This record gives sequence, structure tokens and C-alpha cells, in this order.
Amino acid sequence: MASRANQRLLLGCALLCAAALPCADSSSLRAAEGAPQAAVAASNFPVATGARLAGDAKQTRFILDLDQTITFRAFTLGDPYRVVVDIPQINFQLPAGAGASGRGLVKAFRYGLVMPGGSRIVVDLTGPSKIANSYVLEAANGQPARLVLELEEVDRAAFSQSLAPESRAALRPGTAEAAPATVAAKPEPTQQQKPAAPVDSRPVVVIDPGHGGLDNGTQSSGESEKNLVLAFGLALRDRLEKNGKYKVVMTRDDDTFIPLNDRVKVARGLNAALFVSIHADALRRSEGDAQGATIYTLSDKASDAEAERLADAENRADAIGGVNLTDEPVEVADILIDLAQRETRTFSNRFARLLMGEMKSTVRMHKHPLKSAGFRVLKAPDVPSVLVELGYVSNKSDLEHLVSESWRSKTVASMAQAIDAFLAKRLATAGPGN
Repeated sequence: MASRANQRLLLGCALLCAAALPCADSSSLRAAEGAPQAAVAASNFPVATGARLAGDAKQTRFILDLDQTITFRAFTLGDPYRVVVDIPQINFQLPAGAGASGRGLVKAFRYGLVMPGGSRIVVDLTGPSKIANSYVLEAANGQPARLVLELEEVDRAAFSQSLAPESRAALRPGTAEAAPATVAAKPEPTQQQKPAAPVDSRPVVVIDPGHGGLDNGTQSSGESEKNLVLAFGLALRDRLEKNGKYKVVMTRDDDTFIPLNDRVKVARGLNAALFVSIHADALRRSEGDAQGATIYTLSDKASDAEAERLADAENRADAIGGVNLTDEPVEVADILIDLAQRETRTFSNRFARLLMGEMKSTVRMHKHPLKSAGFRVLKAPDVPSVLVELGYVSNKSDLEHLVSESWRSKTVASMAQAIDAFLAKRLATAGPGN
């Protein structure tokens, strides 16, 4: 433990070196500290009241009904084939199930908030297609304003040519749009400066409700994973904040889509003592039934086929968000990073065992409650991290628990006890600066 601070310092230097190398940079939709909630009530945003598809496998039209005209930007992406439409923040009031099925060139579409002030629509395509035309119609003759995309089938070569220049760059490794330069503000004269605020030295606990925005996660009986885990995460935050021992940070506290790497950046940017990602799994009917909570830690090799399936599904979240510009971290200073990761994984496994011990007395656990797999959201090399699957929304009994406030309260209490036990022991044995 005495070497923990030195490893953090060396790791930070190594990662700074990595930042100097050419790599594909993620388009961050939220700063590491988390974006503020939108200050304007949802009722003041444009409203989308309907969406539909028309056409066939050669030409297909996507139509979105709106209460006012808006600006937009639409472009295509490949692997998988998608159309991404970036629009101002929209109050989506579409019928239940809108976008779940497709027609013609469109397999399905999703929509939601990707950052305060910005929404996104992602249209999944059956194959290579181009945007033949796109426009917004003003309201007229009793008909609402409409955003229209006209899609045409093309071959792979023509599809590549139809990509916007920035989209083609995004698909090539080693390219990134330069970030605007920032200029530090000049400090006021000494006599005008206010005393610095006291430093908050409490351990930082980051709670990460999975999915959000246009990424619903698993769904069953009208319940969406993104809503269930957000409610749980907020309850856990409130419970932890009551004792005042920790600074608790949420990766999202509303229905916003956050890229996987940005979730990790929140924890690393705040030098978090613990990162807890909250999810709820589901199985297809053909895959049988399963129930109970499961706790996952990071491993290069999945502990079983189910863990591998889940990790693969969760790691696709950025693709679901429409634009996936995130590559794996640059391989640099491998030995230093490996040392930090080994120590971090030891702490992660220790917390996972503590958490299982506390949860099993109040929560039904999976028959194999401790598992591991290559979850990208757990890959912070210097922050102990776990991913908790609270249960299966595909299991009737588990779903009843997931929507129960009483169950949530008991489960939150057991998780808070595990966090207390883990951080009390770790901080008691850590040296100064750890």
C-alpha cells in the first residue's frame, strides 16, 4: 500500500505520454465532472409527437412530426450501417414502441438525449444506404412541421463515398478533430482574490447507472433498464450522502446517454476511491431463465459464457449511441500500467466479495454471484471498479423486486454497508496521499 501514491504518479505520467501519441479521440459529450442538468423545463423544448417509415427495400423515408421547425445534422456510419441525426434537445412524446420495428431499408430506430441541449436519433439500416435527401418542412394546411430523411440503397463502394468527410475520418484509426485551444484567464490582483475554498478530502464514490438517453438497455413488461438503474443509483447516492463521509458523484442523474469512456473518465478525473456501475440483465426466451443479482469485476478472460455474452452486449453501448470514436487505450508504459491494474483488480475483487457478503442476506443472488469479464466501463487502471447486475428484467420475480421501493431500500442499505466496510479498511491502511 505504501507504493500506491507513487504508482498513481507514475501512471499519470505514463498516460500523459500516451496522450502525446496520435490516437482516435473520443468526442466527449460530457466533461469529466459531469454536465449540469438542463435548466429549461422539458415543456419549453420542441416536441416530437410521431415518427413513421414509408417505402420499400430500395427507397425508404423516415418522417418525424414536430410542433416546430428545428435545425439538424444527418450523416451515415458503417459497421454496423447507421444513419445518425443530431438535433437540438427534443421532448419526445412518441407512442410506446416507436422505432422497435422497421421497414424497407430501416431495421429499427432509437432516440433520446445525448447531452443537455442535444438529442440524437439513430436509424439502424439493413445494409449500405445513402441519404438521398434530408429536410425540414414547416407546418402547413393543418399538418405539423416534419423532419424527413430519404434513404436509397447503394453498394458498399458507393456507401463509402457518401460518408461525410468527418465520418470517414472517424472510421480511420489515428485521426481526430483538433480540440479548440483554451486560454487561461488572467488572475485578478491579489487584493481582489477571494480565499480559496477548503479542499474536500473525502473519498469519492462514483455511481454509474448504465445506459440512458437513446440507449434503453434491456426491456420487459414496459420497464426499461435505464430507468430502473437510474432510480436505484439515485437512491444509493442519497443513502451514502446521509452519513457525509463520501463525496458521491453520478455519471448521469437524468435520462442522458453517456459514452463508456466518459464514464471511466469521471472516475479517473476525480481520483475516485470506488466506481460502482449499476445494471439489470435479461435473457431471451430461447436462452432459458435466470434470476438473482450478480457482481462482475474486470478480467481479460470471461469467467463463463454468460459473462462473455453480457460484456459483449454492454460494450456495444457506444455503437448504440450512434457514434463510436473510441479506441482501446494506447499501449504505452505497459509495465507501469500493468502494476497499477493488478493492484486495482485486487481491490476490486476484495470489494466484490464484501458486497456479495452484505447483499446475500437481503437480496436473492445468482447461483454464481461473482463473475468477471472484459467490461470496458471497468477498465480504469487506478480505480477499484465493479459492475452490479441487480437481477434479470426477463424474470418475473426479479422484475417485481426491481420495481419495488421496499426491495430497493433494502438492497441500497446492504450496498452502502459494503462500501463503508471497504473504504474504512482501505483508508485505514493507506498511507498519506493515497
